[in-house]
Amino acid sequence: MNAPDPTPIAPRLTSLSHGGGCGCKIAPGVLSQILAQSGAAGVLPPELLVGLETADDAAVYRLNDDQALVATTDFFMPIVDDPYEFGRIAATNALSDVYAMGGKPIMALALVAMPVSQLPLEVIGAILRGGQDVCRAAGIPVAGGHTIDSVEPIYGLVAMGLVHPERVRKNAGARPGDVLVLGKPLGVGVYSAALKKEQLSDAHYRQMIDSTTRLNTPGPLLAGLDGVHAITDVTGFGLAGHALEMARGAGATVRIDWTRVPLLPGVADLAAQGFVTGASARNWAGYGEDVALAAGLPTTAQALLTDPQTSGGLLVACAPAEVDAVLAVFAREGFAHAAVVGGVQAGPARLDVR
Repeated sequence: MNAPDPTPIAPRLTSLSHGGGCGCKIAPGVLSQILAQSGAAGVLPPELLVGLETADDAAVYRLNDDQALVATTDFFMPIVDDPYEFGRIAATNALSDVYAMGGKPIMALALVAMPVSQLPLEVIGAILRGGQDVCRAAGIPVAGGHTIDSVEPIYGLVAMGLVHPERVRKNAGARPGDVLVLGKPLGVGVYSAALKKEQLSDAHYRQMIDSTTRLNTPGPLLAGLDGVHAITDVTGFGLAGHALEMARGAGATVRIDWTRVPLLPGVADLAAQGFVTGASARNWAGYGEDVALAAGLPTTAQALLTDPQTSGGLLVACAPAEVDAVLAVFAREGFAHAAVVGGVQAGPARLDVR
């Protein structure tokens, strides 16, 4: 009789968490209530260029006439079972907020919470290695961090970057007449829902990994264009939620032309089959009253507009004369599916989808 294999079998990472990726975000309506209960933001020095006021992607602190520090953090539970890819996705997503402010990352700190009694150390090491490889690709070190023993696996980064104070791009700078450009196709949440039910094809899984591990490097290049007025990244609140934040910041109406919105391959069919995350419904409950959906849209449009994007694309508001330059930056950085998806017009702070 052979002796039992002493090597522990690691459970599926996604089986250890109640949600995954940016779908773990607290629902926008609940988050608003929590922040309202938290009181004042504390000391607000004049050097703080971006804080809590418009739910922007990162804080920005002016250091001197030529430099401002961009600081942010992002972490979540597994969206995939491969530990190395989970680490890559989480790190890419965390660095995205620096790029979305127009900054260039300079270093990161790792945030690691793991069920040490359930996961082999090799698995945890692979998660960290994935994050380190993404930071290496971004040209920055993982310079430290913090670890705890946790019930669910959680990984992410504190990310810091630098930007010229005059090149900071907030989510609130859009102007009536601007054109909206989206850098990545939608559908990561739909893919993750299918993956959790073991119904995602190998080809679509590869598409998912390619999208979620593609660093949003166009950010600082776009911020260097005078005609780019606002940038944000589309993550847990979906395209609708982040476009609505842009509308509220600008005090204007944002319009999305649904037929122009790029989708990851097969996403429309998967959504029609019911592969939709619970976060999509929570998102709609949180902000749907400020979104107008035109008659005749596909039945899946609402679910896809609210689909939580883990490590999603940049959403850029720019002057019409700058559109070609914006698309050229995206193309040069490898974002072949970047597309014009709508615009900004005078009107109430809301989102119109047609």
